[in-house]
Amino acid sequence: MESFGPWSLVAVRSVLAALVAGSCLLALRVPLPERRHLPGLAVVGAGVVLGFPLLTTLALRTSSTAHAAVVVGLLPLTTAACSALRTGHRPTRRFWLAALAGAAAVLAFTVGQSGGALTAADGYLFAALLVCAAGYTEGGRLARVMPGWHVIGWALVLCLPLGTAAAALALTHEPVHLTGHGVAGLLWLAVGSQFLGLVVWYRGMAAVGIPKASQLQLAQPLLTLVWSALLLGERLTVAAPLTAVAVLVCIAVTQRS
Repeated sequence: MESFGPWSLVAVRSVLAALVAGSCLLALRVPLPERRHLPGLAVVGAGVVLGFPLLTTLALRTSSTAHAAVVVGLLPLTTAACSALRTGHRPTRRFWLAALAGAAAVLAFTVGQSGGALTAADGYLFAALLVCAAGYTEGGRLARVMPGWHVIGWALVLCLPLGTAAAALALTHEPVHLTGHGVAGLLWLAVGSQFLGLVVWYRGMAAVGIPKASQLQLAQPLLTLVWSALLLGERLTVAAPLTAVAVLVCIAVTQRS
């Protein structure tokens, strides 16, 4: 966001990732997905390719990376809950008690950091949790019947027309200030986070199941806090890592339930 506006950043990263994914699919002559898989791929595209990146980027205009990381720490719980609704699996009472405790910790943190009230940034982040959980759940389900990289690859390609139009529009309305730091961040988001990271993520979800795989994101809040301090020079408040640890403990209980 040092170089691009939020709309430009999300649109351009999705276009670049789609071009990489499309080139791989074309080079390996991967057949088109079956029509029955298109609704699920559309959910993956709407949730993981467009919705989650856009909502979190909009939140980061006024929220620190550390603050966002703690809120997004609820994503494993949200994904497990979405998977339970989608597949009909019913977790134990112990699972839900731990989930509610984690949610309470995050809500207390967000309200405390915003001076006693939830902000627009928090609204974006909580909406991002819902759309990303839906995308992860559908992607994990599809990865059981097709390779994981096909799932994210076709989802990216399906979003290419919309992403291209959005990028052309956003770049004409938002200022662009190219820096080495900003361009490197964009390339990492497109190739690493948007494509390669999800390739191995969906493969893992297919191998061990959606609820269990979702708990592997336990380390994400703490890792994000560390990287935000190292790469962006953000100062961490005492509440941020304490809340992140509390969330990790709660989700660890759900993993053992």
